[in-house]
Amino acid sequence: MMAKRIVTILPDMTFEESLEVTKIYSIVGKNSNKSLMTTRPFRSPHHTISSTSMVGGGSIPKPGEVSLAHNGVLFLDELPEFKRSSLEVLRGPLEDRTVSISRVQSNLTYPCNFMLVASMNPCPCGYFGDKERKCKCTEQQIANYKNRISGPLLDRIDLHIEVSNVKFKNLSNSEEESSEEIKKRVNKARNIQEERYKEYEIHSNSELTNRLMEKFCVLKESSRNILERYFNKNSLSARSYSKILKVARTIADLEESKDIEDRHILEALRYRSLDKR
Repeated sequence: MMAKRIVTILPDMTFEESLEVTKIYSIVGKNSNKSLMTTRPFRSPHHTISSTSMVGGGSIPKPGEVSLAHNGVLFLDELPEFKRSSLEVLRGPLEDRTVSISRVQSNLTYPCNFMLVASMNPCPCGYFGDKERKCKCTEQQIANYKNRISGPLLDRIDLHIEVSNVKFKNLSNSEEESSEEIKKRVNKARNIQEERYKEYEIHSNSELTNRLMEKFCVLKESSRNILERYFNKNSLSARSYSKILKVARTIADLEESKDIEDRHILEALRYRSLDKR
């Protein structure tokens, strides 16, 4: 349910983004009203999907789910249930934001700049760490379940969030914040990034190269020490380091803070729960 709401708080699509999405859906015959698509796509394929359907291809090459989710969200529910081959083909598209399909008679490239959102249980029975119900899984079963997600794929996911069960009283008495209100903050942060990167032909923090990160993600000595201790303790990769810096930069933008402060780094580290698996 949370994943489906993400598209309602993402920044408004630009005309160029709408045009790209419309072209892709027209190619596969999914733009029935033949008008410009202005809503970000949300794709949620079943876990039985093949690698070809995921990234595109076939005897007559056509876009896959990653391209149908271009400028939107690709949601994979129960991530460990997907075939290993269907997940591993995501590694390239997540990095390159394009998919190249080669055939004897043609070579095609489709865009696939999507947000990957996935969910999974903490263990096969679903109750590991639950305070109300007892987990029936062995340590080996839990380890095998989590290891269905490879390290290189996990490395490419910016945020890892653990969510506990919600009690009924909290559901019925919760104070809600509308998507419209959240989206205002998101659009404000995106405008800050658009202005910051207008000379570099990128639009958001996620597109920062290593060289640009040195310019726009400068850390204070205290922040660097915090990140260094975490990095060494959890044996992180260089890619994870970059992800943390970009998330911290985004948190700072949401606060309209010019610099990355200690609190921004600490919050970004809180969103890396699977680093400790």
